[in-house]
Amino acid sequence: MKAYPLPVPLTDLLQGSKVESDRLEFKEGWNPAAVLRTVCAFANDFHNYGGGYIILGVGEQDGRPILPPVGIPAGQLNRIQQQLLQYTHLIHPHYTPILAIEEVEGASVLVIWCPGGEDRPYRVPKDITAKEKDYAYYIRRYASTVMAKNGDLKELRDLSPAVPFDDRLCHAADLDDLNVSLIRAYLRAVGSRLYRSAAHIPFADLCRQMAIIGGPAEAPRPRYVGLLFFSLEPERFIPTARIEVVHFPRGVTGPIEEHTFNGPLDHQLREALRHLQSSVLTERVTKLPDRAEAIRVFNYPFAAVEEALVNAAYHRSYELREPIEVQVLPDQIMVLSYPGPDRSVALADLQKERIVSRRYRNRRIGDFLKELDLTEGRSTGIPKMREAMAQNGSPMPRLLTDEERTYFRIELPIHPAFLKDIVEDAVEDAVEDVVTLVAGLNDTERRILRQLDRTPLSKADLISKLGYRKITGHVRKALDRLDQLGLIALTIPDKPQSKSQKRRLTDRGKIALTSLDAQETVQ
Repeated sequence: MKAYPLPVPLTDLLQGSKVESDRLEFKEGWNPAAVLRTVCAFANDFHNYGGGYIILGVGEQDGRPILPPVGIPAGQLNRIQQQLLQYTHLIHPHYTPILAIEEVEGASVLVIWCPGGEDRPYRVPKDITAKEKDYAYYIRRYASTVMAKNGDLKELRDLSPAVPFDDRLCHAADLDDLNVSLIRAYLRAVGSRLYRSAAHIPFADLCRQMAIIGGPAEAPRPRYVGLLFFSLEPERFIPTARIEVVHFPRGVTGPIEEHTFNGPLDHQLREALRHLQSSVLTERVTKLPDRAEAIRVFNYPFAAVEEALVNAAYHRSYELREPIEVQVLPDQIMVLSYPGPDRSVALADLQKERIVSRRYRNRRIGDFLKELDLTEGRSTGIPKMREAMAQNGSPMPRLLTDEERTYFRIELPIHPAFLKDIVEDAVEDAVEDVVTLVAGLNDTERRILRQLDRTPLSKADLISKLGYRKITGHVRKALDRLDQLGLIALTIPDKPQSKSQKRRLTDRGKIALTSLDAQETVQ
């Protein structure tokens, strides 16, 4: 059992800034029985949080580490590692944690990293020294290791075939599909001591230390989470691992503009966010006469857009063949991912300040996103998004799914200060469309528009004013076409055969008539 530096800085563990407290266990000394039970509990990963860390040589008080650490005497480090290797053989099925020796303020501490296991449920003897071993299953309950009993035990056994997709092995890939440059760039970005060792240790050992590969030594296979972050082309193995941004400048019935973002997941997120920040997000500054400070608001606050997109990348299913889609509409941004939230989240809970899912769909993706500062921690994304919208003076985001949880949609409404621009743009677009339409109207259609200029007319009155005794074929065609173009409409639309029925100009028709007058004046 080799010991290498951790892929995450030890300071992040001691401060609890990137890893939640219930995934950390601090122990001042070496207690094999207690440590083995906690290793078992982290391996069982009852809530799909991604396992946890046991830090030996650091005391604990009220859930916080006692610093500076007492450390582990140098003469005991080898003995503890040997004993740990011996005792982990008592875990059924077999499970081996990852070790790291770190220095903190001159003291040596031993970190036992226990990623969620592939073959859960795991069990260990209640008494590791007894000749007759009595095995039990252990799980984490908040920041404590407890024996799984009754309903918890049944649920744990039901989880046995359900290793989260991101932590499974991809048998279609091999070690060469992981890019060492991407791995080293990540280690450098997060400040890991493993970065300095990455160039000198075997590549397979480096990947195992980061828990991004598995399988036997002679045939290692990447985990999907490794391919998502450290493969140049994740879509070769996960076909819809991409983000699509679709612009609808005139609404869903108008033209569209599409942008696709591929590559490693964190690169996708940053590139998509840069695109949205440069092409969609705008600021408005309003100066008030009675104060020195101007009011600054954004159509959409960047922090809210970031949280919505990262939330989708974290919680979507990468097994479903649907990419993340961001729709940029005139009055809102929608972030759509599949499927919806876990059924442990009630539909009514979506409108609460904080949404807590009992079990996470992806247990490893969040760790990498947190280390890269793309997300903060468990269940904090939605509150942060709401806070950003409130501080900007924007309407609250809307979180939507259906009864079957087939999708999850986050809608970010535009700030009210920008609504006037939307109306003006819509009017401008409408005028432009109608001006183009008018050029294609025939003489009968133009005469009908003029007759309806001042007042609505019945069909008989309209025909008479056009100079006919009864309706003709070309007049009927003209009426039908003007109706289809939205230039005229019935005064009683729900009763088309009413004797009181008349035809009138629509707002679009009035714009057309104004344009027609302008064209004829120029001529």
